[in-house]
Amino acid sequence: MESFCATTVQTFFHLKPSSSFSPPSYSAVSFLKSHFKQSPLTHSSRQFSRRTNSTPFVASAAPATADGAVSDKLPADLIVTETPEPNSRVKLSVEVPAEVCEDCYRRVMREFTKQAKIPGFRPGKNVPESILISYIGKETVKGATIESILKRTLPHALSSVSGKALEDSIRISTKFSEMESSFSSMKSLRYDIFVDVAPELIWNPEDGYKNLKVVVEIDKEIDAQTAAEQELRRRHKALGALKIVVDRGLQLGDVAILDISAATIEQDESTGKSIPSAESKGFRFDTEDEDKVLPDFMNSIVGIKRGETKIFPYTFPDTWEQEDLRGVRALFTVECKELFFRDLPELNDATAEKILAGCSTIEEVKETLLQKFLELEQTAKEQAADNAILDQLHKMVEVDIPPSLFEEQGRQLYGAQLLQIQANMKLNEKQLEALSSPKAVKDFLENQRENITNIIKQNLAVGDIFKRENLQIVTDEIVKEVENSIDEFKRHNQEYDEERVREQVQEVLEGAKVLEWLKERADIQFINK
Repeated sequence: MESFCATTVQTFFHLKPSSSFSPPSYSAVSFLKSHFKQSPLTHSSRQFSRRTNSTPFVASAAPATADGAVSDKLPADLIVTETPEPNSRVKLSVEVPAEVCEDCYRRVMREFTKQAKIPGFRPGKNVPESILISYIGKETVKGATIESILKRTLPHALSSVSGKALEDSIRISTKFSEMESSFSSMKSLRYDIFVDVAPELIWNPEDGYKNLKVVVEIDKEIDAQTAAEQELRRRHKALGALKIVVDRGLQLGDVAILDISAATIEQDESTGKSIPSAESKGFRFDTEDEDKVLPDFMNSIVGIKRGETKIFPYTFPDTWEQEDLRGVRALFTVECKELFFRDLPELNDATAEKILAGCSTIEEVKETLLQKFLELEQTAKEQAADNAILDQLHKMVEVDIPPSLFEEQGRQLYGAQLLQIQANMKLNEKQLEALSSPKAVKDFLENQRENITNIIKQNLAVGDIFKRENLQIVTDEIVKEVENSIDEFKRHNQEYDEERVREQVQEVLEGAKVLEWLKERADIQFINK
């Protein structure tokens, strides 16, 4: 019985569709597993108001020409009806004429004749058809014939989407049992294929990316001067010792150890439920970091002494991170367990070396720190500008994202997140298994649908700009980056696919080139938050 081929296409990950269909060999089982689904294909929840009519065409029985897409000549043409579906998906309804089915049947019978060892007949010699079928089994012969038909006709049926189909998206939706039934009664075969195709990108407005106006909000922590001053203060504080305050209450510059509890205030002013997220025992409160806790918290407890308790009402701001606490009135109870002040050395040239090795004066320390943070500020601004540009790009394009592309991008994001969790928490096998379950992945895809969609739109937009503007990357640059990446894999004894590494490097360099091109033409304004 002849072997069967699973028709796939070239790399899906980067939307590089196949230029031909020349599938690798698979067993019949692999073929069926890779192409059959026992239930109708599901689509993304996104709906479309317009549907394009079905288009019938004849798939030529002749071998392909120069590209070698299809090499097996069929005895008759196929009739294929192409119907556009939502989300850049196409349905191909294939009608295989009786001539083709008969030819496949004869091939299968010849293969069985070669392989079967029937008592009373020499191997390879002609065996009466009825005896061969009786020996092999009628159902087995039928199944093998249908598999042969699929193997030979699938490349022809897919010719209309050659160069557009995305890898791992080709699925035969007709059940094998349905094919067996129709084949038995009609001696011909019909089946449906669903395939995702490279999506078409629509810019709105057209060429709007050429003169972007971008406003980039910068956190004050990114400001180099502020960051340098904070770093100098942090290093200076590290040189001092904490000493117990005995004769006064809390003031700016002190460090207090606090027990904090909080409960809601009801409409009748009675005390309600406790607020667990606002409670803490032995909380180390550095008054110079007051902006990192509740706004105005410092003003509510200033003057508190060791062993003293203060009770005060507090209303959570409307911008509070925990949504269910925004605007909530609460009653806080704060007990000061310990109170310290910092005994710091004078900030002068004598302490310069201790603050920053290699510096002999405080001015040198300040200048060195400032230069360091100026570099970080510039890097942060460039990254923020890149993010702001990408954010604008995904809003300027319209695209029907294929389900397979969405799932692939989502799985990549989830895999990266899982690796990060594993690196941070060292998950055990049971935890890792739970986080890798189909349900966990499905939940992630649904919860992150908007984010995944935006990332795909950004990537497609960047790739489209690279082609539209005929941007180029120097070959030597690609070769160098590929070599560096491979060296990194080898250094960590990790397996790698050189072609896959090259594709990733190409993508990264293309993205960098596009962002550079966009920033040169964009009006970028930086403002502080």
